[in-house]
Amino acid sequence: MLIKVSSHIEETGACIKIKDALFPEPFASGLQYSPPARGTWNIVHIGMLVPESHQIHVCAANCLRGVVLTAEEMGAGDRFSTIAVGEHNVLQGNMEELIIDGVSDIIKKLPGKPRSILIYTACIHHFMGCDIEMIYSNLRNKYPDIDFLECYMDPIMRKSGLTPEQKTKRQIYSALKPKKINRKSINIIGSNIKTDESSELIDTIYKNRYELKDITLCKTYDEYLNMAESFLNIIYFKSALPAGEFLKDKLGQEYLYLPLCYGFDEIADNLNRLNEYLGLPKEDYKKQRLVAKDALKDARELIKNAEISIDYTAVPRPCGLARLLVENGFNVNRIYVDTFIEDDRCDFNWLVKNKPEIKIYATMHAKMCVLDRKCPENSLAIGQKAAYFTENKNFVNIVEGGGMYGFDGIVKLAGLMKEAFIKPKDIKENIQIKGLGCECLL
Repeated sequence: MLIKVSSHIEETGACIKIKDALFPEPFASGLQYSPPARGTWNIVHIGMLVPESHQIHVCAANCLRGVVLTAEEMGAGDRFSTIAVGEHNVLQGNMEELIIDGVSDIIKKLPGKPRSILIYTACIHHFMGCDIEMIYSNLRNKYPDIDFLECYMDPIMRKSGLTPEQKTKRQIYSALKPKKINRKSINIIGSNIKTDESSELIDTIYKNRYELKDITLCKTYDEYLNMAESFLNIIYFKSALPAGEFLKDKLGQEYLYLPLCYGFDEIADNLNRLNEYLGLPKEDYKKQRLVAKDALKDARELIKNAEISIDYTAVPRPCGLARLLVENGFNVNRIYVDTFIEDDRCDFNWLVKNKPEIKIYATMHAKMCVLDRKCPENSLAIGQKAAYFTENKNFVNIVEGGGMYGFDGIVKLAGLMKEAFIKPKDIKENIQIKGLGCECLL
């Protein structure tokens, strides 16, 4: 698509008012733009959550550049290796031999044997009908003291079946083996960022003397393997539901989906679902509701009627957050999202009726690289993509909810909104860092 960039560019196709938007796909699929906001986690970051593990990515050299840079930015180059697929491998049909020999050579050259190895095969292996099962069978027989985790780097599969993120969130638990169930141990799975201990969710677990396990808390491989003993998995990201089903089938662990949300009633319902499951009395959370309400009121007094933009990388349910803010007097005028998840439907419909002029912007539409999209100086962005697209230095720099959950999470988010509104940040310096919340050398 050719665009004359010297004249005004119409927003048609890249922007639509929410009252006119279709749920869940408000925009047509086509040529895509990738904004330079890198804070979300990719498959390398997620895989590095497995302690004492080593990653091996197998694909063409051109595709390896991004994952290599991710590992280096994390300072995790010593836990990362590559096997480059060349044209001769395709022509000779020796892909299985290449992987088996390549992995064996890497293991031989490492200073010590890792407890597990995550092997990421790529699109080319799908195209060639590579015998993945035979590869893993061979490696497991050859190295019985290493757990091999079958992982994938296959962007061609993004719109069919599980996404690469869903697959990785599932596969990082694939080394867990059945253990005797401990009725006082609970896991949180599928969250890349540690959940705040001050949240009502974690408080319920600890004050009732349950042990909490989470891959974000694991320092050793044995701690990670002990996640298999928990009787319950708590999930609050929809992308981790395949992991919950996988662990239920493999280990017999039940799971509760208590989605990260922003409506007071839904938060209380989720917390009471956990209470009920644990045999605890239901609570009204009246005190927590009042504290969250006061925090929002306090933020509103500072921010007043300033325009607020929200993007889907900051929170998984941008319509839910937008509704909360609108209900509490804030002026939300933009949401940056390409597709909505089903969990956001109710809040989407509420906004259509109560704030129909909110604009929905695509983040990947090709026009987004040239649109005149700057917001007024007296405004606020929540999320890196919202900050980038509005050129707004006053932004809340979080991804994937930032570890905040429940009423406590709303209190903390309100505080971050106040801080961001007062203290501008350098946009480029902040959003170019990959995997916000993980260890990074930049």
